[in-house]
Amino acid sequence: MKKCLTAIAFLLAAGSAQAQDEKITIEFAYPYSHLFDVTYEKILPMFNEQYPNIEVKIRAAYESYEDGTNTILREAVAGTLPDVTMQGLNRQAILVDKGIAKSLEPFILKEEDFAKDGYHDAMLALGTFNDDIYGLPFSVSLPVGYYNMDVMAKAGITSTDQLPKTWEEVVATCGKLREAGVKNPMFWGWNITGNWFLQALMWSQDKPTMEGNDFQISSPEGLKSLETMQSLFRGCDMQNIEWKAALASFSAGEIGMMFWSTSALGAVERAKGDFVLKTNEFPGLEATGPKGLPAGGNAALLVSTSEDPKELDAAWKWLKFITSGQGAAEVARTTGYMPPNKAANEVILADFYKDNPNKETAVRQLPLLRDWQAYPGDNGLAITQVIYDGIEGVVTGEYDDMSELQEALHEEVQDLLPSAN
Repeated sequence: MKKCLTAIAFLLAAGSAQAQDEKITIEFAYPYSHLFDVTYEKILPMFNEQYPNIEVKIRAAYESYEDGTNTILREAVAGTLPDVTMQGLNRQAILVDKGIAKSLEPFILKEEDFAKDGYHDAMLALGTFNDDIYGLPFSVSLPVGYYNMDVMAKAGITSTDQLPKTWEEVVATCGKLREAGVKNPMFWGWNITGNWFLQALMWSQDKPTMEGNDFQISSPEGLKSLETMQSLFRGCDMQNIEWKAALASFSAGEIGMMFWSTSALGAVERAKGDFVLKTNEFPGLEATGPKGLPAGGNAALLVSTSEDPKELDAAWKWLKFITSGQGAAEVARTTGYMPPNKAANEVILADFYKDNPNKETAVRQLPLLRDWQAYPGDNGLAITQVIYDGIEGVVTGEYDDMSELQEALHEEVQDLLPSAN
């Protein structure tokens, strides 16, 4: 009898050990490998140390936020969704509406003190739909100015307080740089994801791009935005180059001024040549600066189709880890994004921004933070492309009359939006 009980105890112990050793694999996908590869290379070993029985299998990175959303929509049809995906803040709604993103409320309710992990209400609101939290923000960005101070010296600008504060001053500086022999004085990020810079010019005038289902390009602020872009592109004789080429050209020291998301700062700092780099606030239409700016960035969403509680719990653990504490802090350390996590910003990164003044520029602009607006309905991605094509026509010189372009864009976009009725 004693031998029998010993055998049973051995089998139970072996079973328990096997269960403890059982490894759960989850799949994860994110955009912009050139920005975030280094971030996840830092986060993953920390996660593996805390959760050795969870393996995170990382899929090929999305090219952009639009590519990320299109990929998830295709994978939902094909039944090949990952467990966790990173999506642009302005692309969460469509995945919630289509039932692809899962509510995080059941997981949050099981947490003993979720608030202490740094998730404050303003940030949670970015991923909240119908009073349920679906996305936890991972990174927040704002548009800023990047300056090669060695090039700017050719225009007589040698200190931060001499940098242009308005778009008119930017155009004037372009003229001085061209006279000094600089072939490509400025790049302005019109082609950044989600028509973000159009929204930046609209919010600069305190005007949302969308009001309900109405595209506000037809407003006086919309026309002013198009005219400002035309003035910049023509006044600076800006080349129509793809955005990755623009970042590479600036890093190589070939461009004096670049207006882009703060998100690229880490990549630019790692790749730049031997010149002095300064960032500064995004210029405005007036000397007082912009009245608002759109928040860029991405959020983590649970899109797993698994019904296994262990797999879902593993996916939640990964999602929570990357958006809180040390995981979130690595966003600021490796990119130019700001972690939207209170604990990461106020505790872990207490002295970080003092030691990294270029990354503090976006933090100074936080009071200007406004929504990165989505286009309602199923045609959001198509609308983004219509606006992209219109602005590219301004860059290339295809469109000269901004009033005509304003009318054409309004008509085409409005046809793609849901009817107010």
